[in-house]
Amino acid sequence: MKMLDYALGLIETRGLIGAIEAADAATKAAEVKLVGKEKIRGGFVTIKVVGDVAAVKAAVDAGAAAAARVGELISTHVIPRPIGELEDLIYTKQEMPPIPPFSQGESVVQTSKPAEEVKPVRKRGRKPKSITTEVAPQVEITQQAPAEISFEDLEKITDENEYLKALESMSVHQLRRYARKVEGLSIFGRQISIANKEKLISELMNAKFPK
Repeated sequence: MKMLDYALGLIETRGLIGAIEAADAATKAAEVKLVGKEKIRGGFVTIKVVGDVAAVKAAVDAGAAAAARVGELISTHVIPRPIGELEDLIYTKQEMPPIPPFSQGESVVQTSKPAEEVKPVRKRGRKPKSITTEVAPQVEITQQAPAEISFEDLEKITDENEYLKALESMSVHQLRRYARKVEGLSIFGRQISIANKEKLISELMNAKFPK
């Protein structure tokens, strides 16, 4: 069973002010990373931080005390080394690669509105005329999510340009999962969890095609 190499800290408050105060105090108290917040009905807000177990515990304690001073603290919790399947819940805001210009894989959906009829203005001595104006059709661009490439398929690639292209088509979460399976990287553990897309691609390219 795969375990993540960092701890998850949760601070739940009622009201946004207490949540903001908790996040500020938590990140100042210890070396942790604020990875998101969850808002649900009833004004409940949950702040999420990750880092080493000791740092997360200190951050959660400081955040809870700050939230209780200015608002209503509901609960706190620290999960040391959560199971890997929770990563998609921890990072709720999906990091996606930038949308390129029109290319293969994009579809254009065109919707048009019926012509709007403008009511005639009555002028003395003239018959009213009906005037119609055409509304330009709206164009929506739908971007297909990148398909996930298997670890085995990536390992079979021997061409450097093809390997780079495959990595660039993957999301940050896909790259992180893949990087944890690759040997020879100069980063590991929590460094992989917080690395951006450019850093992950650079590490993977250097590991497979060392200069």
